[in-house]
Amino acid sequence: MGIETILLGLAVAFGQLIIGLALAMGAVYLGLKLFDRLTEDTNEIAELKKGNVAIAILLGAIIFSIANVIEGGVSSISDSMVPGLTYLQMIAALVIGISNLVIGVIFSVFSIYIAINVLDKITVGIDEFKELRKGNVAVAIIMGAVLISVSFVIRGAVAGMMNAVSPQAVAEALNWA
Repeated sequence: MGIETILLGLAVAFGQLIIGLALAMGAVYLGLKLFDRLTEDTNEIAELKKGNVAIAILLGAIIFSIANVIEGGVSSISDSMVPGLTYLQMIAALVIGISNLVIGVIFSVFSIYIAINVLDKITVGIDEFKELRKGNVAVAIIMGAVLISVSFVIRGAVAGMMNAVSPQAVAEALNWA
């Protein structure tokens, strides 16, 4: 293995790190923004500024849940950026990977929305967001546990979808491989 191969490998690995970090942070940001729109009557940032630990627990669970679901998408994007690809193949892999990641974020936020609504139906007599605004940590822990559990369950489905429309599969379908 020559020095050029090592340097190229390091450059690709650094590129994968930068792309993965940017996509992961963008996905978390987008997920939190979408969740904020779902909870119009709760200003999460204002609650955090007040030191509301319950809101912090819930937002932490949301971040973890989104990251858990999209981890495979970020990995597949960085894994598809390998030395030897043509410029067109690299762009196609990036576009397909980002599309898969966006779909994963949408599934994550949708599953969070569904999980919260189901929990709301199960816990008759408790207004979860009112309790969170009051700082009820017990409610935040239960909601967080539900979100994290749901993220583990749907992670496999999202990963399967991302594998079906992987950059490698599309490249083979287009006779690029």
